Amino acid sequence: MAKYYDPMLFASTSRHPNTMGIMAVLQEPVDGELLSEAAESLRERFPYFYVRAEISGNNMKAVPNPLPMTVRNTWEPTFLHSKEVNYHMTAFKYEGNAFAIEMSHIISDGSGMIPYFKSVLYLYLSRKTGLQFDPAGFYLPGDPISENETGDPFPSLDLDAVPEPFYTKKVTFDYYDIRAKLADKLKKGKNIFLKIPEARVIEICQESDASPNVLLSVLLAKAVRRMDPESDKTVVIGVSINHKAVLGNYDSYRLLSDVVYLDFPKNRENESLEKMCTIARGQLMLQAQPENSMNYVKNMQSGADMMDILPLPLRSAMADLALDLVPRGTACVSYPNLRSLGPLDPYIREIFYLFQADAFDVQIEAACINGCFCLQYAQSFLSEVFFEAFLQELEKAGIPVEIIRKDSCPLSGVRFDGIEEEKQEKIKAFFEGVFHH
Repeated sequence: MAKYYDPMLFASTSRHPNTMGIMAVLQEPVDGELLSEAAESLRERFPYFYVRAEISGNNMKAVPNPLPMTVRNTWEPTFLHSKEVNYHMTAFKYEGNAFAIEMSHIISDGSGMIPYFKSVLYLYLSRKTGLQFDPAGFYLPGDPISENETGDPFPSLDLDAVPEPFYTKKVTFDYYDIRAKLADKLKKGKNIFLKIPEARVIEICQESDASPNVLLSVLLAKAVRRMDPESDKTVVIGVSINHKAVLGNYDSYRLLSDVVYLDFPKNRENESLEKMCTIARGQLMLQAQPENSMNYVKNMQSGADMMDILPLPLRSAMADLALDLVPRGTACVSYPNLRSLGPLDPYIREIFYLFQADAFDVQIEAACINGCFCLQYAQSFLSEVFFEAFLQELEKAGIPVEIIRKDSCPLSGVRFDGIEEEKQEKIKAFFEGVFHH
């Protein structure tokens, strides 16, 4: 019987690969051999990231992968679970001073990947510099793996006795759709990496009763009104939240992140930045209560129970359909808590979380290090009209911007080499049976 925290690998498809990543830009060029050594050294400490997919009966599950983790000297995307990456659901790449980890988002979420990323950095920089850094706050080879990290994230939670949420937001279906305004026939996206000063962001947050993710959400909403002042549609900004943190488990690697939604109706467009932030933070806090997170877990288990009885091909088809049809929002902001890298900070220039605009047509990933917020701005179209409007809102708020780079290289996709043929046969047999009857 599937558990709510088991990786639902069927939800990763060629159309919606659902991958994520973290990139570190170092002070010196990356040594690929040392990076490979660091990656392999952590196999026993983080076994759940050294896995491949396997079809077992009606299930698709993650099993140990003894093949070496790949470290590619190129920034070009490849395919997770393909022969090119030894069938892993995680892969490394590097170029110049930067390296990145790409991982299936089905396996984990940003908060779950961060400890692994920090440990890779620790081992790599230890080898690179020859220094012995303070190991406090890092998971290293030989350290114990707690049940809290790998098991049921909430073993004491009685799903049958979960209280109803105090507040449940109604879905805003007719939200402002950026892609409908700016889509082009090329269907290619763009990634823009920029930095803004932490001190100024925190200053505004203190003045406006905001948090960094709330402030960025408000600035995105204001950018929509700047770009398209005639539209009267509600701007809906998604904000990622970590249910594990809400319910007190900060160690689990399991995928238990979600998105809550902030509404910015037309009639509030002339409100001050401070008032918009206060209202938005209130919306966020109402949706991020423990009761809401407990109900999320309960619904996850109900979904797992339902999926258990459905044929595997139908599960994959439903995952694609959900991402194609379920209303999302105008844009999304994610700000996983990196915490401190301590003694490693002087060797790192920037850190960027990596995401590909898919469920949302515009997504901002925020990380904070060395006095700066590092933002990856990802969009599913080529036009920079909206990005320019966002820059103008940052400028209006008194936030200086440094654009680091622009590129169109997406994250790696997924291609289930070795089991794709078996999966396709199951899909064919299933639909032949449906139409036959």
